[in-house]
Amino acid sequence: MDKYKKLASNTIVFAIGTFSSKLLTLILTFFYTRVMATGDFGGATLIQNAVNILVPIVTLAVNSAALRFALDKQSDKKCVFSTGIATTLIGFAIFCLFSPFVVKITINDFNFGQYTILLYLMLLGSSLRQLCQQFVRGSGHVKLYAVDGVIATATSAGFTFLYLGAFNWGIYGYILAIFTSDMLSVLFMFVCAKLWRFVGIRQGLKKDTVVPMLKYCIPLIPTIILWWIINVSDQYMVTYFNGVSQSGIYTAAYKIPNFVVIFASIFIDAWQLSAVDEYDNDGKSRFFSQVFRVYSGALIAVGAVLIAGARIITRLYLGRDYYDSWHYVPILVIATTFSCLVNFYASIYMAEKKSTLSMLTAGAGAVVNIVLNLILIPVLGPYGAAIATAISFVCVFIIRVFNTKQFVNIKINSASFFPSVALMLAECVIMIASPFGEWGTFGVCAAIMLVIVLVNYKAVKDIIVLLLGKFLKKKKR
Repeated sequence: MDKYKKLASNTIVFAIGTFSSKLLTLILTFFYTRVMATGDFGGATLIQNAVNILVPIVTLAVNSAALRFALDKQSDKKCVFSTGIATTLIGFAIFCLFSPFVVKITINDFNFGQYTILLYLMLLGSSLRQLCQQFVRGSGHVKLYAVDGVIATATSAGFTFLYLGAFNWGIYGYILAIFTSDMLSVLFMFVCAKLWRFVGIRQGLKKDTVVPMLKYCIPLIPTIILWWIINVSDQYMVTYFNGVSQSGIYTAAYKIPNFVVIFASIFIDAWQLSAVDEYDNDGKSRFFSQVFRVYSGALIAVGAVLIAGARIITRLYLGRDYYDSWHYVPILVIATTFSCLVNFYASIYMAEKKSTLSMLTAGAGAVVNIVLNLILIPVLGPYGAAIATAISFVCVFIIRVFNTKQFVNIKINSASFFPSVALMLAECVIMIASPFGEWGTFGVCAAIMLVIVLVNYKAVKDIIVLLLGKFLKKKKR
């Protein structure tokens, strides 16, 4: 199959599962901000974000190794999955020993420790689901991966409406809905992919697979921690300096840039497979450069639309108590856009199995983020957190652009990329300052948005033609 067609095919398949789950996140945010107080919403997301960083630490990020080694055609799939299961369960058992310390954690006005059981349940469910997902995906069952995404979306929505809407369980309902959905997802994948065939202790654990997997995934842990610092630590710092209610408003603002993440995550899931498949082929620099042109152009165009509509989207999408979060949306859209661009370059490190370089580049961004958070949040509050996050992602992007040239020389189209970024930054400043009133400012930002879309017209057109062409061919069959 042609490499571009294969990328388009995988993107459409992943879109089915990923789009449904990301769409659910957007729908549930609409629901959360109407049934949960800002403090409860902020507290629930703090627990969720804690689990997000604990999963790779407790499991040694073995789910990433499961994906990468399952992609290798000559790998022993049974040993790969058995290593993942054993590492996950042993890590969870060890972390249970730390529960006496977890119950004592308090951040400002949020008593983290009283939700210890929820933390452990969500950690177990998320760890097992991520492992099964990545193994299924790496083994080539991309359609099953997509179907699981749809089913998980439906069950998560159902349990959320039940626990929060009907039972009004607050933070408990928020976390239990995720846990219940994750465990049903694990059961579904075990049955449909017959994952029990890949579980074994004596025959499943072999040194020649276990050791390379651990050597690959363990260096990823610092990288993931560093990314967590860049992405999430600001929410904890806002809680520490401004309280959990302000953290809830800031977290709600973060949900609107998820429209950018929806597109990016669908594409990146498929792109990682193509990057590994095509990495050893001739012409990889040209392939990577063309894909980056289309990807970056589409991302910036979507980001420009979100910045122009920041006030309108916030008013329609979030609850009344969360309206002030629109102030932070434009900066967070820029941060999210560069985060997605950084993830594109991460595929090169993945293909090269250079997890150490991924860690070092992320480390630079984490240092910038922490320093700026400590300086800006006490003075500017959530504004400072958003600015720190955006600057840190831009720094990592610049570093990776130059660092990855030793592997793949990706040529950035300077005629469209840099003017688009400059216009996007100007749009962000104008929207936040609102010098022409709400609707006058919207008009100016909308005009800038149209210019950005026109500058990236070819990139947007190419990705639509590529994906729609593949989709229509499938429909004809």
